[in-house]
Amino acid sequence: MAKHVGPKLPEDLIVLLKKQKSVGILATFSEKGIPNTTPIQCIYPKGDESLLMTIHKEHTGYINMVWQKKVMLCFVDEGNIAYSVLGRVGVVRAPSQVHPLMNVVRIDIIDIKSDRSILTKVDQGILWSYTSPEAEELVRSIFKELEDLAKNL
Repeated sequence: MAKHVGPKLPEDLIVLLKKQKSVGILATFSEKGIPNTTPIQCIYPKGDESLLMTIHKEHTGYINMVWQKKVMLCFVDEGNIAYSVLGRVGVVRAPSQVHPLMNVVRIDIIDIKSDRSILTKVDQGILWSYTSPEAEELVRSIFKELEDLAKNL
C-alpha cells in the first residue's frame, strides 16, 4: 500500500542518488495521451525539494516534459528503496555544457509516495556499467555538471 511521504526527498533516496549509480524510470505523456517511460541514469538531488537530470534534447520523454511540465520518476533500489516522485519540470540549461545534444532539467517536487510493500522488500535495483571509457568519461562529466548546478543554481 502506498504511503504519502510529502514534497521532500527522503534521506535514503538522497544518499542513493548521490552515489550516481541508480536508475530512475521517467514517465511522461504526449499531447495525444500516449504514455512514455525511459530509464534515466544522470539524476542528482538539489537539496531535498528538487532533482536535476540530463536528457537528450530529441528524446520523446524530453519533448513530452517540455509540453506537459510534469513528470513522474520511479526509484526502486537496494535498501528497500521504492519511491514515486511527482514533479514540475523546468529547463535549466539547453544545451548542457558537457554535450550539445543533452539538456539539463530541474524537477521541483510536488509529492512523493513510498511504494514499499509490506510483503516484500527490494534487495537490489537495476545494475548497469559503462559501455566504453568514453561513455564513462561523458557520464562522469554530466554528473559533475549536475553536482555543480545543485550547489550554485
